Amino acid sequence: MSSNGSLSSGIDISLPTNRPSENGKWTPELDQELRAREASNVQTKPQNAIAPEFFRHGKRSLSGIAVRAFCLGCALAFGLFGTVLLAYNGSHLWRPFLFLSTLSLFHFLEFYTTAAYNTPIAYIDSFLLTNGDQYRQAHAVAFVETLVTSYFFPGYQSTIHPPWLIALGIAMIAVGQAVRSTAMMQAGTNFNHQVQSRKNDGHELVTHGVYRYFRHPSYFGFFWWGIGTQIMLGNTVCFFGFTGVLWYFFMKRITHEEKFLIKFFGNEYEAYRARTRVWIPFI
Repeated sequence: MSSNGSLSSGIDISLPTNRPSENGKWTPELDQELRAREASNVQTKPQNAIAPEFFRHGKRSLSGIAVRAFCLGCALAFGLFGTVLLAYNGSHLWRPFLFLSTLSLFHFLEFYTTAAYNTPIAYIDSFLLTNGDQYRQAHAVAFVETLVTSYFFPGYQSTIHPPWLIALGIAMIAVGQAVRSTAMMQAGTNFNHQVQSRKNDGHELVTHGVYRYFRHPSYFGFFWWGIGTQIMLGNTVCFFGFTGVLWYFFMKRITHEEKFLIKFFGNEYEAYRARTRVWIPFI
């Protein structure tokens, strides 16, 4: 012990954590062996047991999810604020702001419902923000059309799209979003954003809830949601464009997907298909 009452720094009187359980002679050699063994165990323990995909730039990056959710929330709030402010002042420019809020809510709910009810496949891509160039281009054109008509031709918009038609568009958006999100919740782990060519373990044919009335409720929801956005925006060109493109897309996708569903479930799916409808015209 030094003159100030502390132990000398050259002497280690700490005891190893893993002391021998049997009674025996304690020797410096045994002490050294136990200390070396414990140090080796500490060094060989994994420094981090979290999967790399949860770190930055990973497929399930928690920071990436947080940033996207935050940005979508800000866009939703900004859009709603702009909608109320401009509509109150009699400006037709409230439409693109409401479209921004509608898109923000849609993409947030795509991830949220996947994360909450289909956790194993909840990736950053589940936001559907990287949904292809054609998807982004379609919405960009819709924004441009409603901006041009709202600013330069407000009278035309009022004549072609009266308030009751705008209300119809908003109702279609609400119903479409509700049906799609409900379908994703009720399907749970049986839902996937991608058409599956192989039947996974535990994959079941869902026929309850909204699936009792709609054969492909998530497709029904998005189809009418997309058309509803263009009615709400007062877009004439994009209304016909969205309707044609969405109809063709879902016609091809449903035809392709049902080949695999028949392969997976056989007569069970055939019977289910016979008693249900898609509720998209001519599909």
